[in-house]
Amino acid sequence: MKIAVVCANGKEGKLIVEEAVSRGADVTAVVRGENRSAAANVIRKDLFDLTAADLEGFDVVIDAFGAWTPETLPQHSTSLKHLCDLVSGKETRLLVVGGAGSLYVNPEHTIRVMDGADFPEMFRPLASHMGKALDELRTRTDVRWTYISPAGDFQADGAKTGKYILGGEELTLNTKGESIISYADYAVAMVDEALNGNHIQQRISVVSE
Repeated sequence: MKIAVVCANGKEGKLIVEEAVSRGADVTAVVRGENRSAAANVIRKDLFDLTAADLEGFDVVIDAFGAWTPETLPQHSTSLKHLCDLVSGKETRLLVVGGAGSLYVNPEHTIRVMDGADFPEMFRPLASHMGKALDELRTRTDVRWTYISPAGDFQADGAKTGKYILGGEELTLNTKGESIISYADYAVAMVDEALNGNHIQQRISVVSE
């Protein structure tokens, strides 16, 4: 299994690389500068400079891109479109590190987490831009994509248990009534999907047990 992790130097990207390497995958880190991940193979390029030739031969491309400032938030859409265009019409699967704000909180799928009055205002712009990118991704019938949303409380330094509950389009709570997952357990779920490919052209979600 050949896997490319785009933005592999980020917190989640590094954990995904580490998890994939530990499972015996042939992993390539796509980074702008010095590789700080566990990947032995490296493509040193900005995401927006990648070409279709760069991603040729990979079974899976994992998009771990993140943008947080007001001027870069639109890049959630533009970066994802660029990656989609590079793997369009190919067998290569594109897996996306998504957000929780776009998960639904009602069976009719008309109200999202980010629509709630108690949703933190400081995170609303990020959630909105990530939700827009997901909406655009849903139109790409030419790409074998999977979008994975974390739980509402996405903990960078949380412990790795190796276990998680797989959900769908709706916010899922664990047995304690919590929506929480560590970056490390999210990486486990991401690599599981990379290896198994069970949710092509679907958004799924994960929460800790």
